[in-house]
Amino acid sequence: VLFLAYFAMQVIYARRKYKISPPETTGHPEFERIFRAQANCSEYFPIFLSLLWVAGIFFHQDVAAACGLLYLYTRLKYFQGYAMAAQGRLAPLHASARLLWLLLGLALAGLLAHFLWP
Repeated sequence: VLFLAYFAMQVIYARRKYKISPPETTGHPEFERIFRAQANCSEYFPIFLSLLWVAGIFFHQDVAAACGLLYLYTRLKYFQGYAMAAQGRLAPLHASARLLWLLLGLALAGLLAHFLWP
């Protein structure tokens, strides 16, 4: 939640800096990158939380927590990189996607173990 609040605050600051009033979403390129980075992070957050929750309950809490912390770090780097330049988002984007796939695998392994091998 703190990450989402931080990202939203960055959009507010960029709106003020570049004088872009809501509901406008276009204007200065730096504002547009910050706005898109915030929107992209917000779009993936429900998926992340769902996978984190299921992996933590059915696989292992410590492993899921470590993956969750790494995911949050990569999303912060994604946001910061995207705010600087569109190309700056790519490496953290790929890293966060790999972590989501890992969480999905952990969640599925935990669910299969729980329901198929009691």
